[in-house]
Amino acid sequence: MIEVTKLNGVKILLNPQLFEVVEETPDTVITLTTGKKIIVKESRQEIKNLVKLYRKDIFAE
Repeated sequence: MIEVTKLNGVKILLNPQLFEVVEETPDTVITLTTGKKIIVKESRQEIKNLVKLYRKDIFAE
């Protein structure tokens, strides 16, 4: 799971395996495979880096 911040300041954990699309419009919108969209404060690049760290952590175990 990766931690992101919604626009209202609430931190949430998301499973990046459910990400379908991450786009900046200019807000960062994460679209899940379920069709749900979540707008977060982190940039697209920050999300990409968090997902890379998440995957490295999984494969290291």
